[in-house]
Amino acid sequence: MSKRIPTVLLTGFAPFGGEDENPSWDAVRALDGDTIEGHRVVARRLPVEFGASLSALRQALDELEPALVICVGQAGGRAQISLERVAINVDDARIADNAGAQPIDEPVCGDGPAAYFSDLPIKAMLAALREAGFPVEISQTAGTFVCNHVFYGLMHALRNVPQVRGGFVHIPYAPAQAARHPGAPSLPPTVVTQALRLAVAVALTVDHDVRLAAGTTH
Repeated sequence: MSKRIPTVLLTGFAPFGGEDENPSWDAVRALDGDTIEGHRVVARRLPVEFGASLSALRQALDELEPALVICVGQAGGRAQISLERVAINVDDARIADNAGAQPIDEPVCGDGPAAYFSDLPIKAMLAALREAGFPVEISQTAGTFVCNHVFYGLMHALRNVPQVRGGFVHIPYAPAQAARHPGAPSLPPTVVTQALRLAVAVALTVDHDVRLAAGTTH
């Protein structure tokens, strides 16, 4: 009987907020089927909807039983790839999701703690990505829209599965999107794909994160 190849789950999102593309999905689907450090990458697209996004994520977790999960989302206006540190237990939507829902000051999980920290080696990932020439930062907030909803829901789902690492990465607009938002920074999805490949490799091979100052003063 052949040995099962361990899996890495990468997720991106559908377009939202009037955009006709979402570079998070473009970037992760380019890695679908690839092998990184002996792990097969599976990419899944999540809906930009409160509730439905977590249902789709849980279904993928149950089906694939991955060793590593990195969810990726678009953060228009940010100039760098953002390795998210913390997910908070609140949905507070400035705009409606793609199903028209706009929760305000509601918990992601009623029985969950105030926050979860990423258990990815984000400092080691930061160091490796910077050394390779990618624009990258540690982010202290994933917002309060569907991205944070998914990040928190992921970490809640993995809270009793210590052998599985999970976390979230935000990326800038794609160049075509930035052209419709004058002055907004951008990064080609092909570059993001390369960065994600390296980030996955680090997450699979670094057992203990490095100690590196990457905080903010405000």
